[in-house]
Amino acid sequence: MAITSNKMAMALATVLLAMLLVGNSSAHLSPNFYYTTCPKLLGIVRAGVQSAVAKEARMGASLLRLHFHDCFVNGCDGSILLEDTPTFIGEQTAAPNVRSVRGFDVIESIKKNVEKVCPGVVSCADILTLSARDSVVALGGPSWEVKLGRRDSQTASFSDVAGAIPPPTATLDSLIDRFNTKGLSPRDLVALSGAHTIGQAKCLFFKNRIYNETNIDESFADERQRNCPVNGGDDNRAPLDFETPNLFDNYYYKNLLDQKALLRSDQVLHDGGSTDSLVELYSDDSDAFEADFVTAMIKMGDIEPLTGSQGEIRNVCSRPN
Repeated sequence: MAITSNKMAMALATVLLAMLLVGNSSAHLSPNFYYTTCPKLLGIVRAGVQSAVAKEARMGASLLRLHFHDCFVNGCDGSILLEDTPTFIGEQTAAPNVRSVRGFDVIESIKKNVEKVCPGVVSCADILTLSARDSVVALGGPSWEVKLGRRDSQTASFSDVAGAIPPPTATLDSLIDRFNTKGLSPRDLVALSGAHTIGQAKCLFFKNRIYNETNIDESFADERQRNCPVNGGDDNRAPLDFETPNLFDNYYYKNLLDQKALLRSDQVLHDGGSTDSLVELYSDDSDAFEADFVTAMIKMGDIEPLTGSQGEIRNVCSRPN
């Protein structure tokens, strides 16, 4: 009996170990996660992003930013896509997002196309992550393998947004601190900030800089003031990279060297501080920038994902099932 009991105990332990290993493997993201369950996924997402960017180049920057704002608030879980309801206030109306983040309709459209082919399989969080990569590619930037397998949150936090998303007035120390809390290094910070080589910003967010700050090129400030008056015009926009606003390249860093950053939170990366050398490296070596950007994007996509049995696969990205 003792021998039989020992054999049974060993067999049970083997089964439990196997279950544990399976459970752990399901908690890891993988580029091949949908290889058999939705083999057409990558093509569907790519086509949706390419169509949206062809209609409006700025949409590429918006989708990339949407992914960033999602991941920095409680992880890459698609929570930013949840709309408010009479009984629920999510992230979209929080100060860093309201009247600022956009591209929800593009993600929803891609999700509908995915659902037609693979119903109930692919999360909105993964679609958003893929869309960010494909937006960079569509605007001339590098590509990379996106790890997949995230699941969607069933809720979102209005109150957590302000403390997670760096404001356009952030100091270098506060930027480093906020990125550090997400497991991202100062090098990741500078590389990811290069996303501002595309996109635009509202006058509201750079008005004080172009009128009152001193670490800014005078002619650049004068030019920006033409479309951003002292009084009014808060919703008027200007490109973050005035040289090549619709091309993903390293001109953003060249602009910082010339004190031609639109936002204070960009110029502080090259203003006599600890990150000056990285800005100088990326301004001179586009390959180094792209390599570090890709590394940082993959790391950002790993921030607190929901996997396994956590969360859900939403049928519609804007609301829980």
